[in-house]
Amino acid sequence: MNLLRRLLAFFRRDFAIQSSYSSAFVLQLAETLFAVASFYFLARFVESPQLDRSLPSGHSYFAFVLVGIAFFDYMGISINAFDESILQARQNGTLEALLVTDTSLSAILAGAAVYPFVLMSLRTLVYLAWGVALFGFSVGTANWAGAAIVLAVSILAFAGLGILSASYLLIFKRGNPAKWILLGVSGVVGGLMYPVAALPQWMQTVARIVPLTYSLEGLRAALLDGAGLGELWPAIRALAIFAVILLPFSFFAFSWALRRTKITGSLTHF
Repeated sequence: MNLLRRLLAFFRRDFAIQSSYSSAFVLQLAETLFAVASFYFLARFVESPQLDRSLPSGHSYFAFVLVGIAFFDYMGISINAFDESILQARQNGTLEALLVTDTSLSAILAGAAVYPFVLMSLRTLVYLAWGVALFGFSVGTANWAGAAIVLAVSILAFAGLGILSASYLLIFKRGNPAKWILLGVSGVVGGLMYPVAALPQWMQTVARIVPLTYSLEGLRAALLDGAGLGELWPAIRALAIFAVILLPFSFFAFSWALRRTKITGSLTHF
């Protein structure tokens, strides 16, 4: 009984901490909805005649999904890398020292993302290599240069979202719950495991305001169809617009959040 009381005390402590951030607590519970929705639309797509019509010519459903899964993580890394860098710097006591050096804010933010993106790129190459070596994933007609351009512009667009999330973290000391919603919505409507065309019309409209949609469309066109720059331009243009809007705004938000924490003296508070 004594042990049970102590375990209950630990549970009450952790519940009190989590429930004090009520929006994050509720959104974590709601996150399961996106997983269920993804499985529903996947099952409906696989069971329908639309499957063969929607796949790139000469490619299997495996190839379609492999590209989606291999590159979806870039969005997650983009959104989480800046948060993780700030949290680690806080924990090891280097955050304040880093921010008072003569290193520019843009260099600090870019430096925070270098290692995660390099590691993610290696992981993506492993995804594709296993697909080619063992499961018949064909890249004979792939436009690698076009895919690299689409990926580079995608990272810029995603990075803006990640810097906004880091701005939230500086002010509120907890991860931004909106990023869970964004990743969940993107996983459902962005074309990760099924084409956007398999969704209801209103969800297809939502997909057009999600950067991941254009990123996966461009990457699949380049890697599976060998599309040239002219065919990739609509996706590249849409992603560039996201980047042009999000990056300046996110830098402004991060600069404001940094000044605010310095004024309040809460920069290194957890």
